[in-house]
Amino acid sequence: MKVLVINCGSSSLKYQLIDMEGEKVLCKGLCERIGIEGSIITHKVGGNKWVETIPFPTHTEAFAAVVKMMTSGEGKVIDHMSDVSAIGHRVVHGGEKIKESCLVTEDLIKTIEELAPLAPLHNPAGVLGLRAAQEVFGKDVPNVAVFDTAFHSTMPAKAYMYALPYECYEKYGIRRYGFHGTSHRYVSKTAAQFLGKDPSELKIVTCHLGNGSSIAAVDGGKVLDTSMGMTPLAGLIMGTRCGDLDPSIPGFLMNTAGMTADEVDSLMNKKSGFLGVSGISSDNRDVTEAAENGNERAHLANEMLSYQIKKYIGGYAAAMGGLDCVVFCGGIGENGPELRSSVCSGLDFLGIKVNEEQNKIRGLDINDITGEDSRVKVLVICTNEELMIARDTQEIVSAL
Repeated sequence: MKVLVINCGSSSLKYQLIDMEGEKVLCKGLCERIGIEGSIITHKVGGNKWVETIPFPTHTEAFAAVVKMMTSGEGKVIDHMSDVSAIGHRVVHGGEKIKESCLVTEDLIKTIEELAPLAPLHNPAGVLGLRAAQEVFGKDVPNVAVFDTAFHSTMPAKAYMYALPYECYEKYGIRRYGFHGTSHRYVSKTAAQFLGKDPSELKIVTCHLGNGSSIAAVDGGKVLDTSMGMTPLAGLIMGTRCGDLDPSIPGFLMNTAGMTADEVDSLMNKKSGFLGVSGISSDNRDVTEAAENGNERAHLANEMLSYQIKKYIGGYAAAMGGLDCVVFCGGIGENGPELRSSVCSGLDFLGIKVNEEQNKIRGLDINDITGEDSRVKVLVICTNEELMIARDTQEIVSAL
């Protein structure tokens, strides 16, 4: 079975074609600037890359370009679009209504649209991708939706509820949902497999660290708690997002600085985080380079990230009543040995020690950086959300 994995943004479409026999990536690519002048597609097969400028008025034209790239020219990997057995889609928000991956139906699409207020930038884009896939491939090719929030649906009410009047939850769905669930699910399962354990036997803290970051407490294979909240703004300091702060601050800024609600929202989501603190960049690589060159604000931004991760690990170990493994993943988690060392430093009381030489090694799918005499395993795992989506898609379609 060949599964096409799709991740749609409002003006972008990422894709991978995976042959599930051997779970081999046949090709991958990105359509950019959909609906905007200067739209392009980048198509990769192995170490080769092709870039073409093609008008994409809508996601439908982008899908057609993907099919053309896969079936013709130097980047051809399949003979015909009918070689694609199924399409798996990343959808950000399933709310409380959708708690597992599922086959796409018209009713499901309507539900995703109804949940758009909870993810206004993401769910409408997901629907565009679903509609475009159906239009280009036809409705006989099954589509499967895999939700970022689904893995976190096991959280108990004591973890996901906010201490607001209960009707805010009942009327408006205000609660903690969590995100990056597909990544947290993949790395927690991969960690258990690597350790030769069943997920039900383990207490794991998974740290997905990138331009957007979240941490999850995975107890017995199920999420007990996670750092992101009703939206992806909560939790850690991120590229441009502030993470947790005193909830009175938005009102203070509106009353004192004369900012509107939209301006405060933009400040917290687009102008804060690494960018806001360092004044350098939203990219942690730029911030780290500046810190190494003596920039104090860049150094502060990195210190804040390390400190916050350390607090979450300790807090989640307490919430789970123990800790067997810490996993680092995501762009920063996989490529930041200094950050990993800083986070784990001083956590000896939890049984966490790092092998500093092994920690410096890069490029491994799984890197065991556990130190000598450490009671807790410390792993670096390259997350693979696309493969997780493909696996879910194969499982659901095979059962039809």
